[in-house]
Amino acid sequence: MTGVKEPSVDEKTRRFREMREEAKLGGGKKRIEEQHAKGKLTARERVELLLDQGSFNELDQFVVHQCTEFGMGEKRIPGDGVVTGYGTIDGRLVYVFSQDFTVFGGSLGEVFAKKVCKLMDLALKTGAPVIGLNDSGGARIQEGVASLAGYGDIFFRNVISSGVVPQISAIMGPCAGGAVYSPALTDFIVMVDKTSHMFITGPDVVKTVLGQEVTFEELGGAMIHSQTSGVAHFIAKDEQHCIEIVKKLLSYLPSNYLEDPPAVEPTDDTNRTDETIAKILPDDSDKPYDVKEIMLRVVDNGEFFEIQPLWAQNIVIGFARLNGKTVGIVANQPMHYAGALDINSSMKAGRFVRFCDCFNIPIITFVDVPGFLPGVDQEHGGIIKHGSKLLYAYCDATVPKITVILRKDYGGAYDVMGSKHSGADINYAWPTAEIAVMGPQGAINIIFRKEIAEAKDPKQKHAELVAEYRQKFASPYIAAQKGYIDEVIDPAQTRPKLISALESLATKREQRPTRKHSNLPL
Repeated sequence: MTGVKEPSVDEKTRRFREMREEAKLGGGKKRIEEQHAKGKLTARERVELLLDQGSFNELDQFVVHQCTEFGMGEKRIPGDGVVTGYGTIDGRLVYVFSQDFTVFGGSLGEVFAKKVCKLMDLALKTGAPVIGLNDSGGARIQEGVASLAGYGDIFFRNVISSGVVPQISAIMGPCAGGAVYSPALTDFIVMVDKTSHMFITGPDVVKTVLGQEVTFEELGGAMIHSQTSGVAHFIAKDEQHCIEIVKKLLSYLPSNYLEDPPAVEPTDDTNRTDETIAKILPDDSDKPYDVKEIMLRVVDNGEFFEIQPLWAQNIVIGFARLNGKTVGIVANQPMHYAGALDINSSMKAGRFVRFCDCFNIPIITFVDVPGFLPGVDQEHGGIIKHGSKLLYAYCDATVPKITVILRKDYGGAYDVMGSKHSGADINYAWPTAEIAVMGPQGAINIIFRKEIAEAKDPKQKHAELVAEYRQKFASPYIAAQKGYIDEVIDPAQTRPKLISALESLATKREQRPTRKHSNLPL
């Protein structure tokens, strides 16, 4: 007996509570105040805002790093710079990690990475989404290669989780160097305007190596990645808005690939028709219009959740509901490049189609495409390779696929945009559809070049031939006669037709040949 009194149960409990409260402070009150001064929430405040009230269960709260170099042995903070755990959003289980910038600048070390990996492993086992709230200075330099190994372990789990559970990254501060690859491997990225940044090499390195002066915002700000690079899928005005976007996005998604997307009780009439919807199309088929006006009139309650609205605007992608059920929508946008497909739009829509296929989300395609965008830049940039990504995605997808041809559907773009030949299940066309190898003007100039040149009035002859070609070939009826179009529909009936088709395809099963994996034209 030493005579030392054993702490009582009450004392142990009190000490535990003190340690827990200390851990919640992260880097301390001063660092928290600095975080707030930047217009940013703390790691825990973000988690509380994201999850249902009282649902968060924190894991590894008392974990500390094991590094002793560079004086790190005296700098051990509970949690080691990342808050991890699970909770619910709208009653559905999710796993979340939130990087704490108040602790070592949110830098990632060996133990930090192990916490995140443990969380991702649990998400895979239980079939629940993973949400990462990123706010980090990158790898923890003091831990050297152990930090790099930690990133690699996370990247590996991002890849094996892909297509199994949804992965969403919210960038709510800096995200630099190797740290950007984990978000890039996830399904969706949300960035906060003015306070979040993503780049491989920062402004200082760019200046040193290339002599280029560039700001954080100009190099990797939210607007740059939302509008120019296409890295980000959403741009939020502030952190609260960022969290709202994540929640909204999750409301359309299943928890894993074995589940169907969540359905809601429909409040919009299934049989609702729209006698004026066709009037959205101009009489002149060369004039633009906003395809979203058509989409909004067709989907439930006019609600459309657009993805990447600022990048590759010649194509529109996003989620909506039809009769309460989630659908993914792809649509050419005549307001930009006449709706022609190019490198960026092909990659944008191709990845979205593949995501929908991963998670059992039917794909609705609205087509008005004059072809692929011509030009030296497109050809030299690899439009052949990148354009094939969209074609590949449609062919590879086995979810229900329904296509509505609104107006133009010319050339190779006809095959690419959810055609019968790329595996679409139901193909509709409005009476205004024009399906041909190319538009009347171009076709006549090629086929009847000699006749036009020899005519007494070349302009008159050209106009007559264009009118004749348009009547004979630039319509949906030749394709319908061959069975490539299942039904030419009254535009007013578009909504009930789509809902009926979706119901008929609810039990669709389609197998692909057994293989290790396909070889997407990356």
